[in-house]
Amino acid sequence: MNSGQQNNSRRAFLAQAGTATAAMLLSRSVHAESLPDQGSPLAVRITSYGKFQDAAWDHLPSIGVHHLFLPVPKPEEVDSMMQKLAQHRLKALVIRGDTDWSKDDCVDKLAGQLALCEKMGVRHMFLSVKCNGAPKEAVYGRLQRAGDEAKKHGVTLTFETHPELGTNGTVQLETMAAVNHPNVRVNFDTGNISYYNKGGDAVAELTKVVKLVGTMELKDHNLEPESWNFPALGRGRVNFPEILKMLRDNKFTGPVTIEFEGVKGTELDEAQTKQSIADSVAYLKSLALFK
Repeated sequence: MNSGQQNNSRRAFLAQAGTATAAMLLSRSVHAESLPDQGSPLAVRITSYGKFQDAAWDHLPSIGVHHLFLPVPKPEEVDSMMQKLAQHRLKALVIRGDTDWSKDDCVDKLAGQLALCEKMGVRHMFLSVKCNGAPKEAVYGRLQRAGDEAKKHGVTLTFETHPELGTNGTVQLETMAAVNHPNVRVNFDTGNISYYNKGGDAVAELTKVVKLVGTMELKDHNLEPESWNFPALGRGRVNFPEILKMLRDNKFTGPVTIEFEGVKGTELDEAQTKQSIADSVAYLKSLALFK
């Protein structure tokens, strides 16, 4: 059998494999590069591809990235999603949960999503926690209950660097103190610090909360507040060398995700989008991020 026939046979087998088989093959086939001396796996947020998300599945393995940050799938799509991940030698590293924190039943809605994380072998759920008019104290309590539910499934929840509960390091500390749950941690977004805070400095804010960070998102920015200018890594003004040094010094082992959101008014085609993501990965390699 020639190599082409072998590849076709393997694809056909994977297409017919059940979820358990696909998961086993995935665990054997994925070889992720990681941060030296700490083992943090690197993912790319699939929404970084914009309207070209279908291209991510082949593109990421071709540039040496084998982990994805994905939106939570529908229950009926989980098995096919796991098979697709296995076929492309990819693993879901972080899942974005979806619920309305202003509603008292928000934790009930998360419970099923957390069960899907457990089934997929995903240990981190990203959340954009916004009060939407509810008192902060009520949302703190809901986060505590969500942490209890997450613990049942072996998942850590991480709340995004967004107003009102994660605007900057100081606010993140307040939220962490109020929630006080081991399964609730910070998702630190390097680009959002300067977007939401005038004069905000990602290094200074990360220093405040680095011990409480569960997931990291590396996103560049021009440092101008409320400016939608998030270029490929290394083309903005975020101090990534110092941020990565801080992570290494603190032996951070959580997921690290590249997020590329582009620049308002600049439309990229598929090739340009893929190149921006490839350039972001290459930039991290130039900083000796990878072994």
